[in-house]
Amino acid sequence: MTMLCRLASGASLIAATLGYLSSTSAMAQSATSFDPQVAQELRPDEQGAGEIIVTGSRIERNGFDQPTPTTVIGATELREGARTNVQQVLNDLPQFRPTVVPQNSNGNVSNSGAAPADLRGLGPLRTLTLLNGRRFIGDNNLNVVPFNLVSRIDVVTGGASAAYGSGAVAGVVNIVLNDKLDGLSLGGQSSISSRGDGRRYGFDGTFGTSFADGRGHFIAGVEYVDDQGIGPDGRTSRPFLGAGIVRINPAPGALDQRTQIVPNVNFGNTAIPGLITSGVLAGQVFNSDGTLRPFRGGTQILANPAARFQGQMIGGEDGTSQTDNVYLSTPFERITSYARASFDVGNATIWADGSYGRVKSNYPFLYDPTIPPINVSVNNGFLPGAVRNQLLAAGQSNFTLGRYFVDAYTIGLQSKRQTYEGAIGIDGSVGAFKYRAHYSHGETIRDEALQNMRLASQYANALNSVLIGGTPVCAINADASTANDDAACAPINPFGYSNLSAAAKAYTTGTQFRHSRNQLDAAAVQVQGDLFILPAGPATAVIGGEYRKERQDQSVSSTPQLNQFAVPVFGFGLNGGFNVKEAFGEIALPIIDASDLLKVDLNGAGRYSDYSNTGGIWSWKAGATVRLFNDLLIRGVRSRDIRSPSIDPELFTPQSINILNLSQDFQAAQYAGTPGYNPNPSITTFTGGNPQLRPEVAKTFTVGGTYSPSFAKGLALSIDYYDIKLADAIGTLNASQLTQACSLGNSAACGSVVRDATGTVTTAFINFRNLASLLVRGYDIEASYVVPLSQLGSSLPGTLRIRGLANYTLRNITNNGLVSVDSAPNAVRWRGRISISYQNDNFGIDTRVRYLSGGPIDTQRDVVTNPTTGVTSGVINNRLGSYAYFDLGVQFRVADRFTLFGNVNNLFNRTAPLETLQSGTYDQIGTYFTAGARVKF
Repeated sequence: MTMLCRLASGASLIAATLGYLSSTSAMAQSATSFDPQVAQELRPDEQGAGEIIVTGSRIERNGFDQPTPTTVIGATELREGARTNVQQVLNDLPQFRPTVVPQNSNGNVSNSGAAPADLRGLGPLRTLTLLNGRRFIGDNNLNVVPFNLVSRIDVVTGGASAAYGSGAVAGVVNIVLNDKLDGLSLGGQSSISSRGDGRRYGFDGTFGTSFADGRGHFIAGVEYVDDQGIGPDGRTSRPFLGAGIVRINPAPGALDQRTQIVPNVNFGNTAIPGLITSGVLAGQVFNSDGTLRPFRGGTQILANPAARFQGQMIGGEDGTSQTDNVYLSTPFERITSYARASFDVGNATIWADGSYGRVKSNYPFLYDPTIPPINVSVNNGFLPGAVRNQLLAAGQSNFTLGRYFVDAYTIGLQSKRQTYEGAIGIDGSVGAFKYRAHYSHGETIRDEALQNMRLASQYANALNSVLIGGTPVCAINADASTANDDAACAPINPFGYSNLSAAAKAYTTGTQFRHSRNQLDAAAVQVQGDLFILPAGPATAVIGGEYRKERQDQSVSSTPQLNQFAVPVFGFGLNGGFNVKEAFGEIALPIIDASDLLKVDLNGAGRYSDYSNTGGIWSWKAGATVRLFNDLLIRGVRSRDIRSPSIDPELFTPQSINILNLSQDFQAAQYAGTPGYNPNPSITTFTGGNPQLRPEVAKTFTVGGTYSPSFAKGLALSIDYYDIKLADAIGTLNASQLTQACSLGNSAACGSVVRDATGTVTTAFINFRNLASLLVRGYDIEASYVVPLSQLGSSLPGTLRIRGLANYTLRNITNNGLVSVDSAPNAVRWRGRISISYQNDNFGIDTRVRYLSGGPIDTQRDVVTNPTTGVTSGVINNRLGSYAYFDLGVQFRVADRFTLFGNVNNLFNRTAPLETLQSGTYDQIGTYFTAGARVKF
C-alpha cells in the first residue's frame, strides 16, 4: 500500500503540474486527434508518395525491394514497457541479448553507465548503431540517444558492412529521429517496484517549429532520468539471487562429485564482524564491544575433520557472500539533449545538429574480495583482555580471523560520461542525380574514481598493532631502534563491526582515478543516379566515399600511491587511434517487372576499406528479391562483412583488473578433495589489448520471405533463415575456458591460471587475440495484423494491432582455438514476444507477453560418469523451465492535449530462476510500475 501511495503521489504531482501548464499556456491551439501512430510493415510503395529510405541499402527509390531482412520498431513498440532508452526497447526483441544492463554491471567498471545493443548475442562491438543513417560518437552506448525524439528504429538483421562499413557483422540498428516535429510537448513519469525499491523518475520535453515560410525547420529535445537502482537490501526479498554451486557428497575423494545449484550460498570461513577459525576459540564471532559469541553458521560444504571452516556453506545467520553486498541494479542519472536545424535552398537541404549527453553513477561498487584471513597475535593491541587470557591459558600465541570488511573496504564508484557531438550536412539533387554529404565531430569524456581502495603495505602495517602505555599503536612505531617507522600509521581494530577509526581508514585506503577522451571524426559523401534503362526499369547505382578517424587518450592516477594499491584497477594510461578511408558502390538491377504477376530485382554492393593500422580489406554483398502476385516476396543475400578491432579494449588497452565469479572450474575433479577448495569463487582477472590484431571477417547468408495477402489487408507474415560464420574472431579465453584448456594439456593456459594452496582459482590472465571462430544459425519469424475496427462494424471505433516476433537459435558454436562449444541447446533457444494493442481517439491499451523457452543451463554441466575413473560429475539441477512475462500498459487522453499513461511490467511477479549467472536474461526485479503524463501544445 505504501508503494502504491508513493506511485500515485508522484503521478498526481506530474499530472497537476502539466495540467496547469495545459490550462494556462498561451500556445494552446485547436485539439488534434489522439495519435495512435500504429506502425505498419508495408511495402515501400504502399507507404505513400515520396522518397523511401531503406536502412539496409544505400539505394533510395520507390518500389525497390531490398534483399536484407529489416525489422521496423514503430511508435507502439517504443511505447510498450515504458522503457527509458533505446537499448531497453531493443532488448525486448527476440533477436537481441541483454549483454550489458544495470542488473549485470556489478563488478565491471567499464560497463557503468553503458547501454550497448547486442544483436544475435555476437557481442556489442559486432552490432553497428547509426543515428539518422550515420555513425555517431555514442555508438555502443545508446544512453546518449534522445529517446523522446525517436520516430522509429530499423533493425537490419543481416550483415551490412558493404553498405555501412566495419562493425555490421550481426546487423545494423538505425535510429531515425523525428526531424519534422511541430509544437511543444512536456512529459514526466515515475516508477517503482512492487517491493518499494527501484525508484526511477524522468522528465522530458520536445519542441519543433518551421520558419522562413516553411523553408526552415528546427527541433530540440531534452530528457532527464534518475534511476536510483536497487541496493543490496533488495536481494533479501528476491529469492535465488545468492545462488551458488555446491557438492552433493562433500566427502573427500568420493567418486560422486556431482554438484547442485542451491540458494543462499555463503562463505563458511568468514563473517562480517570477524570469525575465529583456529585454536581454542574457533567458532566464536566478535561482537562490536569485543565480547565473543558462537558463530551462527549454516551447513558447511566439503566437510573435513581437519578443516572445520570451509569456503562454502549454505545459509547461516552470520553468513555472507560477495553478492550479498553489491547492488542488484546499479543506479545512474542521465541527461540527454539534441537540437537540429535545417533549411531548404533550391533543390538542397542544408542541416546542422548538435547533442550533449551525460550519465553519472555514484554508489558502493564492490567489496574488496582479495583480503586474506588475518593472523592475529596474542599481543594485538585491540585484543580484549578476556580473550587474551583465554588464549594464554591454552598456550596459544595466535589465531586465524576471517573478517569480511564491508564496513571499511567496500569500493565506491564515481563515474561520469559526457558526450558532445556536432554535425553538418547537405542533401540535394542536381538534375537526375541525388547527393548527400556530411561531416561530424564527437567526443566522449569519461571520468572515473574508485574510492576506498585498499593500500596493501599500509593495511599490513595497520593490522599489526601492540599496546604501548595502554594505547594500541602500530608495531612498526613501537620499537625506537627500528628504522621502518611510519608516523602516519593508524592501527586497525579488526574485531567487531564498524570499529575502524577514521584515521585507520584514511591511512589504509586511497582513490584511483581514470580520465579518458574518445574522439570520432566522420565524413561521407554519396551520389545516386540511374545508369541505364532495363526492360523492367532503370538500373540505379550509388557511389561514394567515407573517411573516419578515431582516437582515444586515457590517463590514470599519478599519485605516489599508484603502485601500492592491493587491486590496481587503473594501472596504466592509453593512447592510440587509427583512420580509415573507404570507397563504396551499390547497384539495383530490376530484371523483370510483369505487373501484378512477377517482379525480380538484383542488388549488389562493394566497399574497400583502407585502415591505417591493418591495411586494406574488401566487403561485399549480392542479393535478389522475387515478388509474386504482389503478395509474396522471396529474398536472399550473401555478404562478406568485416569488423576492425576497436581501440578500447582490443587494440591499445593496457593491463587492467576485474573481479568476477568463476562460472565453472573444469579441473574441479582434480582439487575436489582438498580442504577449503571452492569451485565457484570470486577471482581477479587481468585483461589487455593487442596492437597486432587483424580485422574479423564474416560470411553471412540469409534467405526468407514475406507474405502480405491482398485478401487480408493489414496482415503480414515473414520468416528468414540466417547463417553467420565469423573467422579470426577477436576474443579471449575467459577464466573457465582457461581451466578447460589446461585440463586438455595446454601449458600456456595452465600458466595463465593462478591457484591458492587449496586449489581454488584466484587469478586469471586474459588478453585479446584473433583466436576464435563463431557460427550462428537460426530463424527470425514475424507476424502482424493491423485492422481498423470500422472494417468489422461501422460503429466500432479504434484500431487493433497484433504483432508477434520470435527467434529460434539453431546453432551458436564458439571455437576458441581449443574446443568447439555449441551453446544453442542451452536455455534459451526460443525467444518470442506477442503484443496486442487497441487504440481509439481517447483510450489505448497495450498487452504484451515476453517468452523464453526452457532447457539446460549449460550442456557442458550435464551429469556424466567417466568410464575410466568411475567419477560422476555434473550439475543435477542443470535445467530451467520456460518463462513468460506479462506486461500491461494504458493511455488516457483528457482535456484535449493532456494524456495520462500507466504501465506494469511482469504483472504476475515471475521471479528469477535458480541459476548462478544472473546475466540479465531473466527479470530479477519483479513487478514494476510506471505512471506518467504528457501535455502537447
